[in-house]
Order: sequence, then structure tokens, then C-alpha cells
Amino acid sequence: MVPVCGGVCVRRLLRVVGAGRGPLLLAVTRARSCQAGSSIPAGPGRALAVKKRGYDITRNPHLNKGMAFTLEERLQLGIHGLLPPCFLSQDVQVLRVMKNFENKSNDLDKYIVLMTLQDRNEKLFYRVLTSDIERFMPIVYTPTVGLACQQYGLAFRRPRGLFITIHDKGHIATMLNSWPEENIKAIVVTDGERILGLGDLGSYGMGIPVGKLALYTACGGVHPQQCLPVLLDVGTDNEALLNDPLYIGLKHKRVRGKQYDELIDEFMQAVTDKYGMNCLIQFEDFANANAFRLLNKYRNRYCTFNDDIQGTASVAVAGIFAALRITKNKLSDQKFVFQGAGEAAMGIAHLILMAMEKEGVSREEAIKKIWMVDSKGLIVKGRSHLNHEKEMFAQDHPSVDTLEEVVQKVKPTAVIGVAAVAGAFTEKLLKDMAAFNERPIVFALSNPTSKAECTAEQCYRLTQGRGIFASGSPFPKVTLPNGQTFFPGQGNNAYVFPGVALGVIACGVRHVSDEIFLITAEVSN
Repeated sequence: MVPVCGGVCVRRLLRVVGAGRGPLLLAVTRARSCQAGSSIPAGPGRALAVKKRGYDITRNPHLNKGMAFTLEERLQLGIHGLLPPCFLSQDVQVLRVMKNFENKSNDLDKYIVLMTLQDRNEKLFYRVLTSDIERFMPIVYTPTVGLACQQYGLAFRRPRGLFITIHDKGHIATMLNSWPEENIKAIVVTDGERILGLGDLGSYGMGIPVGKLALYTACGGVHPQQCLPVLLDVGTDNEALLNDPLYIGLKHKRVRGKQYDELIDEFMQAVTDKYGMNCLIQFEDFANANAFRLLNKYRNRYCTFNDDIQGTASVAVAGIFAALRITKNKLSDQKFVFQGAGEAAMGIAHLILMAMEKEGVSREEAIKKIWMVDSKGLIVKGRSHLNHEKEMFAQDHPSVDTLEEVVQKVKPTAVIGVAAVAGAFTEKLLKDMAAFNERPIVFALSNPTSKAECTAEQCYRLTQGRGIFASGSPFPKVTLPNGQTFFPGQGNNAYVFPGVALGVIACGVRHVSDEIFLITAEVSN
């Protein structure tokens, strides 16, 4: 720490730099990135021309360095006296943040500490986040972000991102002009209808785009000022929120149909008109009925992907490829049972089909190896009210009501849970999987942790340590009575979407194909 005093050196500096006008140079230490080839340079030595002065500097998270401003910078920027008379390097400020973080007793309070820091000092936020990404990712992303979204009205401190409502239809281009940054390369957008496994959270869903884009920067190296989180508020069907006086969104039922589609169309057009056709638009946490439809509608017209469908698929298939190194057989030797038949399940299933076809298996044979169970039981041919996606994977088999029965009859090599049904992988199911397979594959991928189909401890204990386990949210290490210790694998989209986004942006990709996600799975395992 270097004290800043008001002696002769200050008077000399005041004479030298205090009278200048126009843009001034601010030395900026950019956030380090955990991704090689990052677009954000590490370390000092980069100067940024700024026109702001005085109080505005200390209230701008992009420019604020806290007490790391040097004496010369304080004088040049007109903030001398607006900060305590002590210089604290960024390293020391990290220690202070860590001490404050560790003093918090629960994860929601820790989340608020980090998000408040992001609102105040962006460079320090990313320095903290990248200093130990494994430790902080579960706070800014799953599982804690799910709790933060549920409590968004209480945790709300300062608006981040752009809130566009159904009543803004016809004016979206004007609203985009309100955003202070012009060079936007990536947008994460949600309508809040299916937040993780928590359902319709309406405007509280903004926590998801904010958290996703934080990882675009921390893990992908995308500049934070080139990222824009967006919440499309069309109302909510969550009665608890509609009756909550603290709810920050529109207090009416969700608008659907033609008006909804017109809003999305206008949004997509306005974004590309302003930021260009290469601006990446990531759809996040839309309900099943809209997710598939919008992906199919826009995927060949815009630079877009749906992380719940395609990102989840990529990380799950990467996990399957990794498991095959343990089972020592081929993908086409596997038989999969899915708990759930929504966005994630369909995305994974389609990518498995692509990978099997790459192995030389016909599409018809590959489909026979994928069995899906939804809320009404096994998806079979002849069952009424099947949508197009489910019809594709309907098996020629008698009806079966429960997941346990399906596993008993089908005898799969892998079970994959993506329906947010906590405890769906029962003791009997896991023991059956261990009886059928020397190394059963058990992926409990639902988020947050409270929605996981089973815990890591349950999987390892009930399969006598033979299960190959992965989960969507992290679980602690497991030690069995025989002394075996396991470190559960995490199959989270965060291992995929930051890198995909960086590649798409850096290469100027116009359309994001499924092949990109299969290649990502192949190189990630």
C-alpha cells in the first residue's frame, strides 16, 4: 500500500496535469481470462482514452479501479479527494473482496457480494472470478444463480441488461439505442418461462443472461462491454409472482401467439440492424413449445443457437465420449434411457444420432438405441398427443408407466436425467443399472442441485463405486466405506458455450450449425 499525501509532489503534479482538457488516458489493467488466446489482454500497459471526469469515473464500473488509481490518474481524472488517500493495488483489493466473500454464511449473500462488485468495479470482478473459476462459478452460475433468480426482487440492487416488454413492440430499435455500448458482439436473451428446473420466473430470469455473459468473459475471453443481457418480459403465469408486491416484472398473464411471435421477430431484426448479422444471439431458458420452434425458425437466418438444446447436448455427448474411454466400447454399443423428453433430452438425443451416424450406424438403428420417458411414461408409437420431436423417438413397444420399469425392461447402459425431477434415479434403479452393467453411466444433469435426479454419493454407493457419474451442478467428493474416494464430474453447459461463443465471434460465423456442437463434444472429452 502506498499512501498518497498532500505534499510537494502533489502540488507539482497539479501544476503539470491538473489544467489539461479533452480526453485523458487511463491505464487499464484488464481482467485475466482462463481461456488461451483470449481477446482480453492480461496485465497492465494498456491505455484507454476517456472523456469522463470526476465523480462519473468512480461510478462507472467499466472505468472504476477503486483505490488502485495512481496519484497521477486521480489528478488527471479529477477524482483526487473522492477516494481515501491510500493506493491499494488490484492484488490487495482482491484480498479484501475474498475476506468479505468468506465472511458470508450462505451462497446467496456471496452471490450478492460478487454481483455488487460487478456493478461497481468490473475489472476487479473479473480478476476475482478468474482467480479461482472452479470456486466462483457455482456462485455466479448454477446452482446459486437459480436461488438468486427466485429471490431477484429481494437481491435487486442495480439494473443490468435491457428489459424489453410486450408493450414495447414497435419500439425495440429505439430501446437498443438506449444501451450505452455500440459494439455488441454477443447477446443472451430469455423470456423467463423455464428458468433452469425452477419454471416460470418472469423478469426474475434476468439473472441467467447476466450469469451466462459473465462466463463469456471469464472463460471465453469475450470483452464484457461487447456483451448484452436481455429479458423479454411478456408477463408470467406464476401466480406467486403476480401476487408479490416486490415483483419487478409485468403483472399479467403471459402473452402468447401472434403478438409474442411479432415481438421476437422485431427483436431479432432490430438486433441485426443495429449490431450486424454476425452478432451472436443465444436463446436461453425458453419453454419447450417455443424453444424448438424459434430455433428452427431462426437458425438459418441469424447467428443464433439455443444453449438448453445444443449446449446441453454438446457437454452431455462429451461426457459420453469420456465414459467410453472407461467402458472401452463404442457409442453404437450403448443403449440410452432419458428421464425427460424436453429441450435438453431432444438436443442430446439428436447429437447422439449424429455421432452414431458418423460411426456408420444407420439413423433407423440409432433411434432404436434411444428410449425416452416423460411425465406420461415411455414414449411409444401410437401414443396420443405426441409432438413432432417426440414422435421421432417413439419406440415400437408396449406402454410402460414408470422410469424404474423402463430401466428394468430395456436394460440400458446409460441413464440421463434432464427433467428436473429430484430423486428420479431411485435406489432400485441405480442397483438395477449396476446389475446390468459393469460400468453403468449415470448422468443426473438437472439444475440446480435441488433438482438433481440423484446425488453423487447415492450413485457411487449404490453401484459399489462402479458408476460413471456426472451432474449438472457440482457435488462434493465422495468417500465410500471401503476407502475409495471419487471426485464427481460436472456436465455443465459452462464448459461449452463460452468457447463456442468465442469461436463464433472470432471467426465471424454467420450460422451456428449442429456440427459445431458435435466437434466441440469430440474435442472436449
